[in-house]
Amino acid sequence: MVLSPPSAPSAPRTATGRPRAWRSGWASPMGVVTLVMLASLAVLAVAGAVFWGQAADRPDPSSVLLAPTAGHPLGTDRLGRDLLARLLSATWLSLLLAVGATLMGASAGIGLGALTAVVGRRARRLLGALINLLLAFPALLVTMFFAALLGAGAGGAVCALAIACAPGFARITQTLAAEVAGTDFMAAARVLGLRRHRLLLRHVLPHIAEPLILNTTVAAGSALVALSGLSFLGLGVQPPSYDWGLLLSQGLDRVYTEPLPAVAPGIAIVYAAVAFQLLGEMLAGAAVRRPRPRRLEERALPARTGPPAAADHVLEVEDLRVELPTADGVLRPVRGVTLALRRGEMAGLVGESGSGKSLTALALADLLPDGARATWGTHRFLGADAESSNRAERRGQLATGMAMIFQNPASALNPSLRIGTQMTEAVRTHRGTSRAEAVEQALAQLRRVALPGGRRLLRSRPFQLSGGQRQRVAIATAAMMRPDLIIADEPTTALDVTVQRQIMDLLRDIRRDDATAILFISHDIALVADACDRVLVMYGGTVVENLPARELATGARHPYTRALVALVPDLDADRDRPLHTIEGGLPDPYGAAPGCPFHDRCPHRLDRCAVESPVLSPLGPEHDVACWQPVSQAPLGAQRETEEADR
Repeated sequence: MVLSPPSAPSAPRTATGRPRAWRSGWASPMGVVTLVMLASLAVLAVAGAVFWGQAADRPDPSSVLLAPTAGHPLGTDRLGRDLLARLLSATWLSLLLAVGATLMGASAGIGLGALTAVVGRRARRLLGALINLLLAFPALLVTMFFAALLGAGAGGAVCALAIACAPGFARITQTLAAEVAGTDFMAAARVLGLRRHRLLLRHVLPHIAEPLILNTTVAAGSALVALSGLSFLGLGVQPPSYDWGLLLSQGLDRVYTEPLPAVAPGIAIVYAAVAFQLLGEMLAGAAVRRPRPRRLEERALPARTGPPAAADHVLEVEDLRVELPTADGVLRPVRGVTLALRRGEMAGLVGESGSGKSLTALALADLLPDGARATWGTHRFLGADAESSNRAERRGQLATGMAMIFQNPASALNPSLRIGTQMTEAVRTHRGTSRAEAVEQALAQLRRVALPGGRRLLRSRPFQLSGGQRQRVAIATAAMMRPDLIIADEPTTALDVTVQRQIMDLLRDIRRDDATAILFISHDIALVADACDRVLVMYGGTVVENLPARELATGARHPYTRALVALVPDLDADRDRPLHTIEGGLPDPYGAAPGCPFHDRCPHRLDRCAVESPVLSPLGPEHDVACWQPVSQAPLGAQRETEEADR
């Protein structure tokens, strides 16, 4: 007796892990067979009690225990009732109990498993431990125990089976929800300050609904077999009611003399179970055959100039630190970041991979992964001190005043929700905007980012758009609340050069029109120098230089910044010489060695650099550097020659 749902239908899978569609779908021979089997069960369930109900319950003392005849194809029972009529009439109750038990168990298990994606770390651990504990008990024994505890009967059997299969659904849901919980669109939803029930109903369950529906369908067949087994053992349906399991039990007494009264209910059970299994298989194949409209055509965007910067600060952070406990020790990827952003300013944050740029952004947005801990000396957003606000107040402030644009728009947008739903969710939640007004605002933002399609695009889903279109939708969504700060975490990395230029023009437009401060994270030094007002250079989890973007090519004073600038290819460079590299690697994020984090790779290091860590100090107007011996200014060509000589 199989009581827990299978992990997934056994349809063949594509490279992306989704079931591969059967070539002919429902029109294939297997699809036709499935439809015929399901239709026959539906007809029998409805018509069985209507046409054969009276004959099934009418005793006939003159026809007791008859063998199969023309008038009674399956024979009669001890009261002379026609067994074929009883078999057909039992279809409704047998299917109803199986579907009811499956839905009850699935509802409880899915609810329990899905909660792990929206609760806190401690509650998630407790729920995970509870699911593991429930799975430790064999489902068959759990069913038998609760069936006996609740008393023999249809209600007790259904409840017992639901209790037994709920942990299996919980584990499947927990696994699926864990994948959703770590996505960018869930992080964006948390930034919006959505409550847990809304996260659950709008972002988690719709995203994992498809595999859960498939597993529920297949589990219904297993539930039918299990309930029939309970009735066969006397723990399920009790006389005068009857289902296929009870009919099988009653026919077993004379199986050696008249096998048909026992075999027929068994065939009915197998027939229905196979029909449910085939339905799950066909749904798995049909899931990937949904029509995908053509991608909307992209249109070139006009280039625009940057805005004048305002003087007031939107964000001020001093000595920001992030710690991540791991099995190997405490990881310290961010070690004392200090930065400030003015209204209408675009500041670039650059550095090698692993320097702490993205974790700094996540810490500012309160989106650090579970277990991570952020500390700071000062943290003010829109003039409010983070220490003076509780978590709910801070989340509300971040939801309305800050937005994030992630590197991969495909993961930043929820694939199970329409574009219009995702764009209007924040303003409807936090501003109380009506649906119609929110839609009009979304259309205005789409026009602003030069996306054609209007309401048709709002009805689309993310997979129907190209990468550039998805990124523009992400930008339009971020601008819906007219935030004071947008954190753009490498928003152009996965895009081609033409679309990259369009995205940068959009960010400039938003900065100019809304006086929005933008923290632009990128590896592209040339792009940052061209687009930003100011550049923050990170290395080893800290900011080592802060300077105006116009001075990046010739006025960089920190050796690491100079080395990054020298890495940018030059059309006038000698092609026979190898490209410049920075030898060595980043400092150990687990270590806490004294001195400058760059001293092992620095060609200008002093003895002092190895024992004493420099602090970010003013070097000139709007220019700060953390270095004991800042290098002198020189033209870019001279910088390259100096760096090459140092090598």
